[in-house]
Amino acid sequence: MENSLENFVMTQAQSPAAKPWRFIQIEREGAVEWLSLARPDNFNALNLALTQELYDYFGGLPERTDVRVVVMRGLGRHFCAGYDLEDVDQLTVSIDQALRLQRQLSGVVLRMRRCPQPVVGLLQGAACGGGFALALGCDVRFAAPNVRMNVAMAKIGLTGCDMGISYFLPRAVGPAVAAELMYTGRFVNAERALRMGLVNEVVPEEKLAEIANELVQEMLAMSPVGLRLTKDGLAMAQETSNLATVMALEDRGQAMCFEAFMKEGVAAFREKRAPNYGAGE
Repeated sequence: MENSLENFVMTQAQSPAAKPWRFIQIEREGAVEWLSLARPDNFNALNLALTQELYDYFGGLPERTDVRVVVMRGLGRHFCAGYDLEDVDQLTVSIDQALRLQRQLSGVVLRMRRCPQPVVGLLQGAACGGGFALALGCDVRFAAPNVRMNVAMAKIGLTGCDMGISYFLPRAVGPAVAAELMYTGRFVNAERALRMGLVNEVVPEEKLAEIANELVQEMLAMSPVGLRLTKDGLAMAQETSNLATVMALEDRGQAMCFEAFMKEGVAAFREKRAPNYGAGE
């Protein structure tokens, strides 16, 4: 697995089109890739093949300096309705196989968080179970008014702790609300999601791409290294309670950017123009 993954990462770094995807679609716009879950007839539910493609895609991103931001969405009426129950037999063959497949599912979210590119999630319809976990794995989330999210695992005999949900959800909404959702599988609609901070904004479904693109363009105005280190630093700051450690990471990141980008950034600010950082890496 590791050798094949390393080979894939090297190939993907050289050519974004190197791997033929079946269940995801990748559209390139400059330094941005729009990643679409492409099983609309199945509500973009996660199966083994889709999970593998997401695992591979996000695993390749750390080596790809040509991609600076990823926008993740689902084709059709839903973002992702969770795990495809037609594939559930694969999870009940043996404990060994179940753990291997489960770790790949959770590995998708882990790779989303570890990749240096910010991931913007566009949510509509169902974002349930594994789809909810994918949404929580995004750095920023925009939702349509019809979105419905829940910890669906709690309703099918499993724990509510899955694919990072027990890590991200209490940090987003607090432990009491997280407990309510994880112990019951209750649905959250767009209005409540916005109120509790689960999503950044609720916009008409047809405006999701537009509002995401506005944010993405502002992200791209940062220097290439600055944007990557900001995601890295924000993640590290959430994972440690030690102020001195966080500040040491911040100091390192700023020092790395001073000589390479600050002169151009200050000049552009003074001249009221967009900065030109070049490739930056």
